Amino acid sequence: MSVPGPGPGALCDAAVEIAREAGELLLSRFRRSARAGLAVRGERDPVTDADRDADALIRRRIRERFPDHEIESEESSAVSAGGAGGGAPCDAAPRDPESSCCWIVDPLDGTVNFLHGHPMYAVSIGVLEGGRPVAGVVHAPSLRETFAGAAGAGATLNGAPLRVTATERLLDALLATGFPYARSRLRQNNLANFGRLALAARGVRRNGAASLDLAYVAAGIYDGFWELWLRPWDVAAGALLVREAGGRVTDVPGGDEWLRGGTIVASNGSPLHEEIRGRLDPFDPAERPV
Repeated sequence: MSVPGPGPGALCDAAVEIAREAGELLLSRFRRSARAGLAVRGERDPVTDADRDADALIRRRIRERFPDHEIESEESSAVSAGGAGGGAPCDAAPRDPESSCCWIVDPLDGTVNFLHGHPMYAVSIGVLEGGRPVAGVVHAPSLRETFAGAAGAGATLNGAPLRVTATERLLDALLATGFPYARSRLRQNNLANFGRLALAARGVRRNGAASLDLAYVAAGIYDGFWELWLRPWDVAAGALLVREAGGRVTDVPGGDEWLRGGTIVASNGSPLHEEIRGRLDPFDPAERPV
C-alpha cells in the first residue's frame, strides 16, 4: 500500500521555508554584489550568480525533503525526478501518481530589477500535483512580503488572509502588465494592448516581476493583470494565489491554457475580466520568441 504524500498545506509550508531561505541569499547580494557572474542569455535577458545560487539552494532543499518529486526551474530550463536535470516539462506525460508532484521554480523573478537595485523582485515557487496547481509561494525579500496559498485553504500575505477587489468597471481599475525581453523583434509585443488599456483604465503599472503582479491581484492591490510570452515558472505560484483569493485566471482567448500557453489574464473575477480580455489583440502562439 502506498503512503499518501504531503497535502497542499504541508507543501505550502515547505515552500514558504525554502523561499524565505533563498530570499535571504538574494537579500545578502542586493545592492552589494548583484552583478556578480552577469551573463545575457538573449535579448535583454540577464542571469547572475544570484539566480544560479538561489536556484541551487532551492533545488537542494526540495531534494532533501521530497526526493521523489520533480523540479522544473527557469535556471535549469527542464525537469527531472529528484532535480537531477534534463527531461520534459512536468505535465508532458502521465507519471506514477506517487511521484506526480512537480515544483515549478523561479529563483529570482525580476532579475533586471535586482541588477539595478529596484526592490520589486521575488522568489516564486509553485507546486503541481497531477498537473494541477496545489500550492504557491511568492516571497519578496526586500519588501519582507510572503504571499502563500494552498488549494482549498485560501491565500495569505505574511499570515493575513487575502481577498481580491470588487471593482467592476475598467475606468475604476488599476491593472498591471509586462513586456517580453524580445519585444523589439516581436509583432505581438504587448505595446498596442498596453496603450489600449492605459486609455481605458484608471492606471496600468509595469513592475517587472510577473509573480508579484499576480500576488498583488490576489492581495487586492491590483484589480487585474495580463501578459504575453510568460513561462510556467512566472505564473504557477501567483495564479494559484489569485484563485485562492477569489479571483479568476484564464489565457487571453478565455481558456485554461495559462500555465504553458504563453498568455495569462488574472482578475478579481468580476465583469472586469472580460473587459480586459476584450481589449487584447488575438494571440498567435506560433510567434514564440527563441
